Amino acid sequence: MPAVIVALGPVDDLVAERLRPFGEVVIAESDADQRALLPDAVGLIARATSTVDQALLDSAPNLRVIGRTGIGVDRVDLDAASARSVPVVVTPSAGTRAVAEGALTLALHLLKRIGRYTTLVREGRWTQRNAFTANDLDGAVVGLVGYGRIGRRVAELARAFGASVLVYDPYLRPADADGVTVADLPRVLTGSDVLSLHAPLTPETRHLLGEAELSQVKPGAILVNCARGGLLDLDAVHAALLDGRLGGVGLDVYDPEPPVDHPLFHHPDVALTPHIMGISARAWHRTCADMATGMAAVLGGGRADHVANPEVYREVPA
Repeated sequence: MPAVIVALGPVDDLVAERLRPFGEVVIAESDADQRALLPDAVGLIARATSTVDQALLDSAPNLRVIGRTGIGVDRVDLDAASARSVPVVVTPSAGTRAVAEGALTLALHLLKRIGRYTTLVREGRWTQRNAFTANDLDGAVVGLVGYGRIGRRVAELARAFGASVLVYDPYLRPADADGVTVADLPRVLTGSDVLSLHAPLTPETRHLLGEAELSQVKPGAILVNCARGGLLDLDAVHAALLDGRLGGVGLDVYDPEPPVDHPLFHHPDVALTPHIMGISARAWHRTCADMATGMAAVLGGGRADHVANPEVYREVPA
């Protein structure tokens, strides 16, 4: 069978166009498709909910490159990929602006009580419009946990709205903190009207915000997570929302995905989106383009600009 590039989910048509010289892009819609296609796969495209573990890699002996439609690789066994000298191509910049806009969209939705007011108007309760109080981003303090590409863009947008920005990031260099105030996590928790998470999921950051941390938040603060679901203890978030420590919660990410139903999801001051903020039409097209370009570089005998396991390019001593 000719070489194929197996996609674990739909991709933009341009991916097939750019990778056509190296093989046909085929979507594996079932486990049976994967078993049939992977032995001949030279490339693998992993969508956000795809798991690429050692067993999957063992079934693809001819694999030369993995393309990830995004930047998160917590579902990809990087050690196993590196052991096979398979680069994992990522797209660190493609969805930056879309995710940053998404985080602020969720924050504004909750600050302005759009969900509550929508229900009020639908139910003909106009005279009760003063039962809820809307707030502004102008004059607010936005606290960012994590200050990478997306965090920086959120800070830029928040400041344009008139907000000031507190940042907690243990890896942030002072020279890279222009226009924001760097603080420790307790200060960010106690001083922020809006908390937005932009940290990677690692063993150290799992449940970064749990009961102890949420007990420190400014009463009525808005919490937004467009990073990784595992950063939050949802039981603790729900308790903080019920007792008023949190004034609203916006989630675009979950652990696991798709999520298991949770009482938090049914609260009127919660806004939910299905891990979609990074794949607006423009961002999705750019993500696929960047990923396909990187994969084509590897399949053509070169190197991709952005890989999650750069150790595959290190020269082995003679």
